[in-house]
Amino acid sequence: MDWSIQEIAKLAGTTSRTLRHYDDIGLLEPTRVGANGYRYYDRGALVKLQRVLLLRELGLGLPAIAEVLDGQRDESRALAGHLAWLRQEQDRLARQVASVERTIDALEGGEEIMAKEMFDGFDHTQYREEVEQRWGREAYAKSDAWWRGMGDDERAAWKERAASLGRDWIAAAERGIDPAGDEAQALAQRQFDWLRGIPGTPGGGASGPTKEYFVGLADMYVADERFAANYGGTGGAEFVRDAMTAYAERNL
Repeated sequence: MDWSIQEIAKLAGTTSRTLRHYDDIGLLEPTRVGANGYRYYDRGALVKLQRVLLLRELGLGLPAIAEVLDGQRDESRALAGHLAWLRQEQDRLARQVASVERTIDALEGGEEIMAKEMFDGFDHTQYREEVEQRWGREAYAKSDAWWRGMGDDERAAWKERAASLGRDWIAAAERGIDPAGDEAQALAQRQFDWLRGIPGTPGGGASGPTKEYFVGLADMYVADERFAANYGGTGGAEFVRDAMTAYAERNL
């Protein structure tokens, strides 16, 4: 039994374009290609795709994922390692839920809030290895020092700026405007300026991010579901990517 590329994309919560890209770079080839040119995937391909998606969740880039897959032929054993990470993440999220519930109970009951218990499961350094692997230790160190040096009001203002930008991207994507048009390009400029203000951004500072970083980040918004969620899902992320790519081609 096998499944078409459209069926697999829907089941895996990804896109046909992403799966075709995986094929192009030799990461996940289809089991067969039909007379109509459609790609089809069998059970073994599905298992491999599951591993690819799990490794993406661990923060690995596609070249690193290819190396892992080549070096770990025992799929069952490899998946057991992924499962251990997922359970750790599940535990962290459960602690966050419990922490927020305790805060709500304290607020509603007029009780004293225990500061020590409020942040159990919250850790802004959880993506440290991912950032260091993709952009280097210096990039993480600079951004971490910048974040720690902020006051509460500054952090709140920065988060609101990011949230506002995300909302505007989603609204633009839902209206179906041209990614290369003036309105979308104004959003891309805001995205560029936002990134320029984060220390540690490759090519950051007064000149802003490099073209390679800006386009690569745009591609990651689509490929990584965690980032796509910030833009309303894969469709919204694809709109952001297309607008950022158009911006980079014109300006960087």
